[in-house]
Amino acid sequence: MRIRTALPTDAQALAALGERLWRETYAGLIPASNLELHLAGTFGARQQAAELADPDCHTLVLERAGALLGYALLQACRPESATASFHFVNPLEVARFYVDATLHGRGAAQELMAAVLDHAATAGHDGVWLQVWEQNARAIRFYAKAGFTDAGEAIFRVGEQVDRDRLLVHGLMVRPL
Repeated sequence: MRIRTALPTDAQALAALGERLWRETYAGLIPASNLELHLAGTFGARQQAAELADPDCHTLVLERAGALLGYALLQACRPESATASFHFVNPLEVARFYVDATLHGRGAAQELMAAVLDHAATAGHDGVWLQVWEQNARAIRFYAKAGFTDAGEAIFRVGEQVDRDRLLVHGLMVRPL
């Protein structure tokens, strides 16, 4: 396995991977109509190409034998709909973080998160934040093991459904390029 920066040519594969992993994670937990609305507005080659071209976004992919098996979408921004207690000057959001279920428990997610934190520190960010659905106990445990702490709550829309997320943060020591 290797972790690398996504390329514009990855847009189609990234769209398929993102939709598949999101569907596998949340199917049965979210009404199908809301799931489909969210997927239609979030994934697709056009959306992924736009994110890959956005200078405020950075996508890392986990690849094995040419196949994408995980990814992290990073965005330089602050929370919009959050009640949070953190004071980062230059935060980086982990907007999406997913790894194929076949790699769960094999260290792949830890490697991808280490690459995320390394990228953030090297790029001059003093902290990383993310939102995680309050009912996703497995993800919350993973993020806690990776050094994230709870900093409040946020709202996340899935179609017409409004969910409450936990907002988690990880402080960083900025490293020069």
